[in-house]
Amino acid sequence: MLLCVSASHKTASFELLERLSIHTTRVAPLIAEHDECVQGAVVVATCNRFEAYVDMDEPVTAAEAVGLEAALSAIESATGVSAEEFSGSYEVISGPRVAQHLFAVASGLESVVVGEGEIAGQVRRALTEARGDGTTSPELERLFQRASETQRGVKNSTALGRAGRSLVRLSLDLASARFADWATLRVLLVGTGAYAAATLAALRERGVTDITVHSPSGRGERFARKHGLAVADAAGFATAAKLSDLIITCTSVEHPVLSAATFGDEASVARTAPGHDRHRRLVIDLGLPRNVDPDVATVSGTDLLDLETIRVHAPLEELQATDAARALVADAAQRFTVVGERRTVAPAVVALRTHMFELLEAEIARGRRRGDDERTEQALRHLVGRLLHTPTTRAHALAEQGRADEVFAALEVLYGLAPEDAASEDDGDAAASELAG
Repeated sequence: MLLCVSASHKTASFELLERLSIHTTRVAPLIAEHDECVQGAVVVATCNRFEAYVDMDEPVTAAEAVGLEAALSAIESATGVSAEEFSGSYEVISGPRVAQHLFAVASGLESVVVGEGEIAGQVRRALTEARGDGTTSPELERLFQRASETQRGVKNSTALGRAGRSLVRLSLDLASARFADWATLRVLLVGTGAYAAATLAALRERGVTDITVHSPSGRGERFARKHGLAVADAAGFATAAKLSDLIITCTSVEHPVLSAATFGDEASVARTAPGHDRHRRLVIDLGLPRNVDPDVATVSGTDLLDLETIRVHAPLEELQATDAARALVADAAQRFTVVGERRTVAPAVVALRTHMFELLEAEIARGRRRGDDERTEQALRHLVGRLLHTPTTRAHALAEQGRADEVFAALEVLYGLAPEDAASEDDGDAAASELAG
């Protein structure tokens, strides 16, 4: 059984999401080692969500409760957020709804800005990290691989990506209300990762040319050379901040890199230079955990725009594109569930086929001893194939209706077969595709 414990911008405060994101111990291995009935775990952690996907051993009594306990215990151990603090800030999704939820998340349908593209890569990286930790399972592999396939289908078949905007672009759209001419701005970019590269591209699209980069981790020089920027080292960071009209922070450090103290006494630094109009300084904080101390807003002539404010201003999505994307996601989730259900009866189908073909081969051997020709053998094989077609088709149909248990019970009652004795897991996987018809 698949289970998802999900905390996002829809259910939790940014402060709580920030605390969940601050951990050096990986959560998935802690979940996986909680109980032997936990088959695997993958954790998706972004600036707007924290989700644990858990694969539970289906026959376990109260599997959902055990899976939730495993996730909450791991979260508390890794982040310090107790189950009591977490209560009311997450939702539990189980069964077939898990696929539809992850497919929607990967496609950008559940993001702060609907259609943003960053989440797809984050979902892929979550699976890669779980593989490295050895915490995936066959069902989680299938789930996440289908999620990526669905995301690509949504991207290629709908206008969702054009309907939504990334957090970077939305934040700059909000800033446009105060900057009439972007070409006159002095900008300080703090960070050198993927968000920084996206921010740089968006700034240049708007005509910004005066950009300085600073990296708390010391990678500023390399980033600056690559992109043709000025660089501010640790010693020059405060001066660069004071001189800037716009400061954008998007670094992964776990402590604020900018505070009111950074600006100190601004009287000694003139922010207005020839050809530059004086603006109120704007600080945009795209980091989670926060890169900017809220006290920056108390600095004279300085405004702060953070993720929570950006979320409030996220535009209404274009309904047609969103509806089309959700239809694709629902269809993909349904197909995922159907294939999964068929896989559950595969051992039963394999057991029945094995039994019937053993009887067939024995009868063919007897016929050969009697001198029967090849036409008799062909007729027998054709007959067994016809006899197996209807029960195979019915088994798949019952599985899709959630009645797989009836298939196993029928085999035991009618033939005395226990599928687990007749087919390995690998056999079952093969049968799922071989016997789909």
